[in-house]
Amino acid sequence: MWSFSAHSHGASLLIIITTSSLLGVTFGGEGICSAPSIIDSGADSKPLYYKVTNPTLSPSHLQDLPGYTRSVYKRDHALITPESQVFSPLPGWTKTLGAYLITPALGAHFVMYLAQMQEKSISGLPPHDVERFLFVVQGAVKLTNSSGISERLTVDSFAYLPPNFDHSMKCDSSATLVVFERRYASLENHHPKQIIGSTDKQPLLETPGEIFQLRKLLPMSMVYDFNVHIMDFEPGEFLNVKEVHYNQHGLLLLEGQGIYRLGENWYPVQSGDVIWMAPFVPQWYAALGKTRSRYLLYKDTNRDPLDHK
Repeated sequence: MWSFSAHSHGASLLIIITTSSLLGVTFGGEGICSAPSIIDSGADSKPLYYKVTNPTLSPSHLQDLPGYTRSVYKRDHALITPESQVFSPLPGWTKTLGAYLITPALGAHFVMYLAQMQEKSISGLPPHDVERFLFVVQGAVKLTNSSGISERLTVDSFAYLPPNFDHSMKCDSSATLVVFERRYASLENHHPKQIIGSTDKQPLLETPGEIFQLRKLLPMSMVYDFNVHIMDFEPGEFLNVKEVHYNQHGLLLLEGQGIYRLGENWYPVQSGDVIWMAPFVPQWYAALGKTRSRYLLYKDTNRDPLDHK
């Protein structure tokens, strides 16, 4: 039979209270083993794609762990997370820092980079015969062509610039762009044109067998050798097809979080993460969390694999 004196009971209670205070936990609310909330109560007031330019660099319990990163580089895929992105002056651009995220050094046939334009910055031109696609994730830029015609591009706007197309972008304040460039795979009597648009003006397309929402930002005609998709997933939605194909991908997660399968690996991903997918790597995505996932996806199209340059 167990018994305690008032003195021993009081001492035990004192030990428990003292230990609880030292550990910083309480016995009410969320409980001893609960983690602190990472939900941003002001998320609804943030600009669109805020997390791309203001990412969570690492979970709070790992921020003091030197050398920690979620970035991964494999033979057939790469995950480049914000804490690993290295910015330096962008060649040919003024007052602009760039981070090259996907290049031929990985095995890709295209380049993907982030361009952080500062006040009074001006873009450079891509190399000869190289086409360019840009998408604004923060701020605004003025795009001007050789005829002097200008368009103001704001967040969620995009532009396609054909190869050898004279143009410039100027920024009065600050802006962040994601840019894709590749050497155009030309076809006889096919000549791509400049395209300017915004995501919300693109129609939703049918996705047989799938439940996500799909928009394509470029025409699906043979003149264009790649396309850029905007794909939206509500929490809990996922790809039905476990894809394996010859097309390459470059992906920027604009909103939300989820898990991406690449080959035999499963990666937690969040806004601001970039993924490269080589030909024939198995790939699959599921949206997690409490908010929509949206990602921007480069995909080469409309060319016979035997004619790939």
